Amino acid sequence: MRVVLAEDLYLLRQGLVQLLESHGFEVVAAVDNGPELLAVLVKERPDVAVVDVRLPPTFTDEGIQAALEARRQVPGLPVLVLSQHVESLYARELLADGAGGIGYLLKDRVFNSDQFVDAVRRVAAGGTSMDPQVISRLLAGNARRGPMAMLTQREREVLALMAEGFSNAAVGQQLVISQGAVAKHTTSIFTKLGLNQSDDHNRRVRAVLAYLNDKNPNPAGEQPRR
Repeated sequence: MRVVLAEDLYLLRQGLVQLLESHGFEVVAAVDNGPELLAVLVKERPDVAVVDVRLPPTFTDEGIQAALEARRQVPGLPVLVLSQHVESLYARELLADGAGGIGYLLKDRVFNSDQFVDAVRRVAAGGTSMDPQVISRLLAGNARRGPMAMLTQREREVLALMAEGFSNAAVGQQLVISQGAVAKHTTSIFTKLGLNQSDDHNRRVRAVLAYLNDKNPNPAGEQPRR
């Protein structure tokens, strides 16, 4: 699996390269600034990009802006963003196109190598991996409306864990319920959100994106494919 890495701190960048390579990834480029990141993403079209939000030259939002521009030029390019703090605006920008293959982790998560590598693989496969603190910040103060208002509290709990990337079995362990109960909740979620078409993986991603964006995942007028 080919990875492009962007991190301005040399020691952290080298450490991430070694970590990824030790788990079988091929790091095709490791850069330390925004302009170089955009160029290499468009050129290499990696399986996934691991990107620090703040990069030179101004250390504001070069990393995520380069990643977003790369996704516009290479639709669906998987991007896992790393940040020191929760930046709600940046997270919403990442979610805005409604496509999968996205993740947003706080840098503290990098120190758990298994969790970090799992997140990289999940995003590369077109899924989501959102830090629980990011999820909480995105949902803070949001008024539930439309199809989302139909979800029960338990269904929202299940969906929040799906956003973190948990499988049905892991969701069950977190909520102390059976895997069968989780399956029933996810089926109910898909039905209430009108996600009756496509495969289960795609439906999970679309449900998560709708949840984090608080939007209808199946806009009026869109006819389910059979």
